This record gives sequence, structure tokens and C-alpha cells, in this order.
Amino acid sequence: MSHSAQEPITPAGERGPAAAALACLDRCLPLLGSVPDDLLRPLWRSVAEGGAHWTARLQEVRAAVPDTAGPADALVRDMLGAAPPAWDGAALSAWAGTCAAAAREAHERLGGGPLADGEARRQAQVLELLAAAPDGGPSDGLRPVLEISAEARRVLRAVLSRRGRGA
Repeated sequence: MSHSAQEPITPAGERGPAAAALACLDRCLPLLGSVPDDLLRPLWRSVAEGGAHWTARLQEVRAAVPDTAGPADALVRDMLGAAPPAWDGAALSAWAGTCAAAAREAHERLGGGPLADGEARRQAQVLELLAAAPDGGPSDGLRPVLEISAEARRVLRAVLSRRGRGA
């Protein structure tokens, strides 16, 4: 791995940090309970389009999040709440750092160890994919990033299910 989980997220451009932040948020969606896997699709579409309609799509996603309260979903809500309302490079970079730290914290709270190590590994994989995307933009790297997030959601759901059964 060429990136440490402790390094700040600094992919080039605006789409890189936006995609890195969104990937962290996407991997933590199971903490919100039974939300659809495609909840963040409008934001992913905006990232793929270089920020097109970011503000409207962010509002759409925020409105779709169910009203639940709990310590686990508070982290996810905070991640979504920290998303900048405008497509701005500096704000997106700050959001990426916030989301990376919150995702690591969520996985540590759920038991740390292999779960937290897996999150750190996924963050590094995402950064590598985004860095390798042509012209510094993640458009070509989004599909593998989405695949990493989907697998991570399955893992997190399994952990939450085991905890719910008291196993």
C-alpha cells in the first residue's frame, strides 16, 4: 500500500476528493439501517459529471435519509452533513479528510481489529485508484471505487447482523 490510513486524502482536482469522501460515506451506509444501496447515486452521478448539479443532488440525498437516531448513524449523518453545499476544491478536500476520519472511527467503534484494518486498506485502495485515473480525474476510476464500497457495505451489514443477533 502506498498510502497510510493516517495520511490526509489529497487526490488531485475536485473530483478526486469528492469521490474519496463519497466512497467513505458509501461504505458506512449500513449504519443508517435499511437504506437503499443506491441512496448516494445522485451524488456519484454529480462526481462523474465533474460537479454538475452538486447542490441540488446533495439536497436530494439529505432529504432521502430517514429520521433515525443513534450513535452509529450519527457518524454517517455528520459525514453527509459535512458535505460542502457548493462544488469547491478546498471544501471537498476538507470533506474528504472528515469522512476518512469518521469512517475509521466507525469501524473502530464496531470492534476495530480486522474491520478497522479493512477500512484503512479500502481507503488506500480508493486513493490509489483515483490517483491512477487519467488526467487526475476519477471518472474512469469510479467503477472500481463503487465495487470496493459495495463489498465493504456487505461486510459491514454482516457485522451489524451478527451484533444484532448477539453473536
